[in-house]
Amino acid sequence: MSESFPEVLIVGGGPAGSALGIALARRGREVVLLEQSAAAHHKVCGEFLSYEAVGYLESLGLPPRALGAVAIHGVRLHARTTIAACALPFSALSLTRFALDEALLTLALREGVEVHRGWRVESLTQTQYGWQARATGGEEHSARAVFLATGKHDLSSYRRPRGTQNNLVGFKMYFRLTVAQRQALDGWVELFLFPGGYAGLQMVEGEQTNLCLLVTREWLARCGGAWAALLAHMRGASQPLAERLDGATPLLAKPLAVSSIPYGMLPGNAADGLWRLGDQAAVIPSFAGDGMAMALHGALLSAEMYERGADAAEFAQAMRAQYCTQVQLATAISRIMVSAPAAAQAARLWPGLMGRIAARTRIPLAARKTAVPEMRHNGAGQV
Repeated sequence: MSESFPEVLIVGGGPAGSALGIALARRGREVVLLEQSAAAHHKVCGEFLSYEAVGYLESLGLPPRALGAVAIHGVRLHARTTIAACALPFSALSLTRFALDEALLTLALREGVEVHRGWRVESLTQTQYGWQARATGGEEHSARAVFLATGKHDLSSYRRPRGTQNNLVGFKMYFRLTVAQRQALDGWVELFLFPGGYAGLQMVEGEQTNLCLLVTREWLARCGGAWAALLAHMRGASQPLAERLDGATPLLAKPLAVSSIPYGMLPGNAADGLWRLGDQAAVIPSFAGDGMAMALHGALLSAEMYERGADAAEFAQAMRAQYCTQVQLATAISRIMVSAPAAAQAARLWPGLMGRIAARTRIPLAARKTAVPEMRHNGAGQV
């Protein structure tokens, strides 16, 4: 194989791809990263950073607070009226993917990763020496190993299997709330249940508020597929949401949307030799699990395993063992919120239930130590 070929090719420059690139470059590996976006852009994401996610970012030398991340200390659950509120069992932050992804890519460049932007991979092909990636314009990159970190978007030749909850469509819109609304929301993640789905609302940097939601295809069709009608449906079903958004100013020309997401999907056997990260490895429902921490965890664990000579199949097996319980529990919770919201009234009788669920859907300490062996935790489990 030509000496000019890099050792590692990463397809996708989101948190998983960039974190992996940083970790491998610091180990002396030659890394090329291909990112299809030419510039920073927003993505459909709840933008919640648990203490695990914060710890992983700090271990990379990128403290989210330095980027303007907003503190989150509790969660409120609403349906037509407020059901319950409780403190989170850990400290958390909120930060836009616009800011986080760019900061990670910039750090990757600084660490020596060869980053190519505006590079959309059309195909991946195995060769006798490793892998070859071809872009839409015909450009090619080859490497010994390929890590697939394209988030919610599949390559045509490597589509993910179906999940266990496949009928949801995701939307995101930023709002500028009134001063009183921001004060009421400050420090909280608010979850709103409505017929056919649920939404999460939280502050992010720059006095912006992220409204991210999941809705079934059936209910979206009932709303004529129109954002205005869907938003009216949600506000009509939840007085607290209507009060939050009364007088709020939308900050995007139109909402971001994503569909065909295989929620509940768990890692496969990687028999094809591809290392899969982030939403390409496992997909946990928004606001029911910890997708950002899982993406960063998988990236750092894959770097650790690759360094010690493991292969993609061993990594996939490790991921399945570490993610199975969390993904299955979060998907079950998501199903309840979508199809049986009345069951959420249990939180009224047991307000601590939400905190217990939040704790059970995190990545266990033992697994975190396998990804970052030198990571230290205090008695409260904080990083």
